[in-house]
Amino acid sequence: MEETTELLAVRRQKLEALRAAGVAPFGARFEITSSPGDIPAAFVEGVRVRTAGRITAHRNMGKSHFLDLSDSTGKVQIYLQAKEVGPEAAAIFEHLDIGDWIGVEGDTFTTKAGEPSVRASSFTVLSKSLRPLPDKWHGVQDTEIKYRQRYLDLISNPASREIFRKRIAIVAGIRRFLDDRGFIEVETPMMQRIPGGAAAQPFQTHHNALGTDLFLRIAPELYLKRLLVGGFTKIFELNRNFRNEGISRRHNPEFTMLEAYWAFADFEQMASLVEEMVCHLAMTVCGGHVIEHFGEDGAVTKKIDLSPPWRRARYSDLIRSVKADWYELGPEARREWCAANGLDISHCAEDFEVTQHVFEKLVEEKTMDPLFVTHCPKELVPLAKQNPDDPSVVDVYELIINGQEISPGYSELNDPDIQRARLEHQSGGETQKLDGEFLQALEYGMPPAGGIGIGIDRLVMMLAGAESIRDVIFFPHMRAR
Repeated sequence: MEETTELLAVRRQKLEALRAAGVAPFGARFEITSSPGDIPAAFVEGVRVRTAGRITAHRNMGKSHFLDLSDSTGKVQIYLQAKEVGPEAAAIFEHLDIGDWIGVEGDTFTTKAGEPSVRASSFTVLSKSLRPLPDKWHGVQDTEIKYRQRYLDLISNPASREIFRKRIAIVAGIRRFLDDRGFIEVETPMMQRIPGGAAAQPFQTHHNALGTDLFLRIAPELYLKRLLVGGFTKIFELNRNFRNEGISRRHNPEFTMLEAYWAFADFEQMASLVEEMVCHLAMTVCGGHVIEHFGEDGAVTKKIDLSPPWRRARYSDLIRSVKADWYELGPEARREWCAANGLDISHCAEDFEVTQHVFEKLVEEKTMDPLFVTHCPKELVPLAKQNPDDPSVVDVYELIINGQEISPGYSELNDPDIQRARLEHQSGGETQKLDGEFLQALEYGMPPAGGIGIGIDRLVMMLAGAESIRDVIFFPHMRAR
């Protein structure tokens, strides 16, 4: 602590020295021609450039200095000589530290070691860093600091920066993919009077002017379907959902979701659309269909093969692959089998929930490569269309990759009477929980449609090789200190 206090005091002294020399320590406008990472990436020798970034390394050679100038695009080496910048500027440079932001003008050249660099003819102080950065060799290793102070993680950990570059590219790629296929992006309310579209605990707030309670949405589905009623036949929304539930390596209370609806399509067409899209993202963002995940020691811990075509299997067949006579057993015998096989079942769970628990633990969590689970029990999906040949199931898929659900897709239910009955059953008869305006909209006629949802955070985890949802969200929610 004493050492840290001393370092902070030294930086404060340098801050005052800059001011005394007439230098604005927190800079102003500085026009750049290239970002630091762009210069070596598209290197041409002998070009005049203006670039700016944070000093992340400094090698003092006496009368000359080698610096690494960095930002999110990468880094470039700067060569600075006292005789080139002049004695006055050289004196100012003595008050700079690793962590400071500067702008540099100079000519590109290649060092004797073959490294693309910039020979500085002048520099401008843009921001004085008053705290030292994490150790450059170790970066931010403490996960508590990593998630609470993401900016330090991004400064010092290239692997974290790469994950977020992939996330940004994936989100942009999804938008381009859907736009190229005629889908239009829309926006629906994030504050809703009645939260619907999923079974989850919402966050509640109050609007003073309207004098009414509102909820942060748990899903955009019921509003997107109103747009289908209104005649928008290929739509998607890519935005936040909020669920007031637990936090884990796969759950954050605020998360990004894609929902898309395609009139006149069904769940099988939506499955093909998702398969094509994820394969396209893997090729363009990750460079291939085989995704490798690495441990802390750099060794490969798992490989996920996204090569098409992806496997499709019925829910009941997958349950039978775990226990062949499962559907011949009675409810009590199923509970006894679960207890004998180490599956903890709540005493108040309904029979279909017991089966779902078996699916989650013994099928879903053990499935790494893509699997479309189709024809799920109707009790699990109240907004999907009933299968015409088997009334006990609905026409849906659940896409499993990397041991977790990545995307559900439905043939959407558009019969207003069946929909009302399903939602009334789900609400336990509490009619105040029903979205009457949505049900009224269905009575004006919603076209048959396929719909999908994709958890973007989980998709990025899979494609970027991250093992925790906190690694793919810039600012994950944490317990207050």
